[in-house]
Amino acid sequence: GALPVELISFTASASDRDVTLNWATSSELNNSHFNIERKSENAAGWVNAGTVTGNGTSNATHTYSFTDRNLSSGKFNYRLKQTDFNGNFEYFNLSSEVEIGSPSKYDLSQNYPNPFNPSTKINYSVAKSGFVSIKVFDNLGRQVATLVNENKSEGFYSADFSGLNLTSGLY
Repeated sequence: GALPVELISFTASASDRDVTLNWATSSELNNSHFNIERKSENAAGWVNAGTVTGNGTSNATHTYSFTDRNLSSGKFNYRLKQTDFNGNFEYFNLSSEVEIGSPSKYDLSQNYPNPFNPSTKINYSVAKSGFVSIKVFDNLGRQVATLVNENKSEGFYSADFSGLNLTSGLY
């Protein structure tokens, strides 16, 4: 019988810590959704990175995009698990590995979400292995927290900050 989805392209591009996947279909039959699955070079199995809704039944070309954000350094494989409304599925594998390299510079990103209540995440990158210290100060210059205070190898990292026990204000 006819395939539920006729895939005409599936590509990936990496930028900093993010991988953007783009794919297109020439026709779809009973297409419910695509699960985007990722496998790192050291992992035993696939993990679900996200879901994109399909277009049901269509003979028109449709384009899709998904961005897998804040990955660590390493090599990754991707595949699409296309599922129809009856629960049937098929896989489409990306033809090449995607590599997130080591950062070229030290970087401390804006926290997200901002403003936050009660916690936020701060992404940072380390260009060369060494001692890293990230501290949070209040508006008067008093240290209120130490998020990182250790040796780190080069790579991309995240630190969580909880302001649960702090008064509201600028930090």
